[in-house]
Amino acid sequence: MWTIAKLTFKEIISKRIFLITMIMTLLFLVLYGVAIHYAVKDWNNTSWGGGMGVNQMMQQQLFSSQLLSVGLYFSSFIVALLSILSSVSAIASEIDSHQIDTWLMRPITRTQFLLGKVIGLGGLLIAYAILLFAGILLIHQGIGGEAMSLSFSSLQIGKAILTYILQPIVLVLLGVMLSSRMTTLNAGIVLIIMYGSAFIGGFIEQIGTVMEKAALVNIGIISSLVFPVDAMYRKMTVFLFDTADNPVSLAQQGMFASASAPNNVMIVYTIVYGFIALMLALYSFKKRDL
Repeated sequence: MWTIAKLTFKEIISKRIFLITMIMTLLFLVLYGVAIHYAVKDWNNTSWGGGMGVNQMMQQQLFSSQLLSVGLYFSSFIVALLSILSSVSAIASEIDSHQIDTWLMRPITRTQFLLGKVIGLGGLLIAYAILLFAGILLIHQGIGGEAMSLSFSSLQIGKAILTYILQPIVLVLLGVMLSSRMTTLNAGIVLIIMYGSAFIGGFIEQIGTVMEKAALVNIGIISSLVFPVDAMYRKMTVFLFDTADNPVSLAQQGMFASASAPNNVMIVYTIVYGFIALMLALYSFKKRDL
């Protein structure tokens, strides 16, 4: 199982899609850094006389929070795309190329093979997600300096990272499950549509909360139960910015914040959701006629 995990890790790194993702990630971080640099420059060029008043301080916090929220939102999007593209071919490509026959001729069970794939993919994507999260935060706080400074405790950052990595874990587990029954193309289409639907549902829920429309909120809740990745992103922002279930958080962080904070039970639900996806993947792969 650990051999499969190591080979999967190396295989993903050697693929062109990983190289392209790394280049695009670097470009994204550079662009984000440039945006922060010029935002700070414009902010510093504004004369506040003897210093910032309460209104200016509130504007600074609002401006800074929104820039960080935008960076984290698009970083989660990049992590999700890499998770989807790397997981939907995990089993299907091995079956299509008949390499699975070579693997299963060795003293290794299907369960060990699939778990090795999950561990290899999951380990790589967790490491990538943590580095990207840390990169965004360091660029914001480092280049932003005092003008963009936001106060975070280590507990806030730790809880936010743990919630942030749940998204790629769930995507990998569901991607491997679909890959055990579908072709790479079909599994990719299904997972991308589910991911897009979850985020649209999340936006609808935020709008419904602000407008106090129960129907819109319920649509968002249902979409979170079907696929909880957006709920985990919203929960991450609540942990990081230490915001409660408060519509004002939308004004502070924009549409990428959470006016309707997911309950802590949602974290447990997401973990159970991923575990069930793994069990279904194991069952499906064991029963599949190769």
